[in-house]
Amino acid sequence: MEIAKTIELTKKFVAAARKRDKTIGLVPTMGALHIGHISLIRAARRQTDYVVVSIFVNPTQFGPAEDFDKYPRPFDEDLQICREQGVDLVFAPDAKEMYPTKNITWVNVEKLTETLCGRTRPGHFRGVTTVCAKLFNIVRPDVAFFGQKDAQQAVVIKRMVTDLNMPLKIQVCPTVREEDGLAVSSRNKYLSESERKDASLLYKSLQKAKQLIGTGVTNPEQIIAQMRKILAQSTLLETEYIEIVEPETLEPLNPVKGPALIALAVRCGSVRLIDNILVDATSD
Repeated sequence: MEIAKTIELTKKFVAAARKRDKTIGLVPTMGALHIGHISLIRAARRQTDYVVVSIFVNPTQFGPAEDFDKYPRPFDEDLQICREQGVDLVFAPDAKEMYPTKNITWVNVEKLTETLCGRTRPGHFRGVTTVCAKLFNIVRPDVAFFGQKDAQQAVVIKRMVTDLNMPLKIQVCPTVREEDGLAVSSRNKYLSESERKDASLLYKSLQKAKQLIGTGVTNPEQIIAQMRKILAQSTLLETEYIEIVEPETLEPLNPVKGPALIALAVRCGSVRLIDNILVDATSD
């Protein structure tokens, strides 16, 4: 496994792989790798010949009051995971390598970034799309792999790639969950024991919504009210939003019909957790 900390060296390694007719897979990460990331690496390993994992805690997607400084950076452990999973190249730049001067060029996807998480995280998705565009230009992957847990992010990046005619495929892989249903996340380690226990209510509320839709309930307010009732079982949880939207446009569904994305963001103590599920509300 090669490790490159510069853009120039990364391009050199990828170009050599292309000369050998290798297809290139990219798994963009901010490090603190867990089983969710491993599932993306394994998908890349299956679908492409040469797997690149980027490890970069991107400062432009963090707001002023967010956790950039304390975001976990266990770099040696991340490298070991990459070795064990058969990664070919780890691209691990620092901020100066990625942003050598004050950035004044941004990639901004409109509309899709103005709902769900975009309401309370201004500038977040602009940072995500810009850094992904940079990574795609540096690595030039055939396929880039993202997780369904970050559903809005995946939708936004897919639209960016389509609108800008970027020559790659975006592969969205299923959410990986703990035994109690909590979506795996690097931020889960911030949770106290009691917070971690109550965080399982997020998935229980999503499952309740799926059950209601399965029995023919199409009123989103009725579904969301039942989800809120489950989340209210814990005094540690503060709901930021619960929405039922069309999976590609992120437009609210009322009534709930056809493919639907049920998404929520909840504060658990100081930790912001997001989760979602896809359901099919097509009636027989």
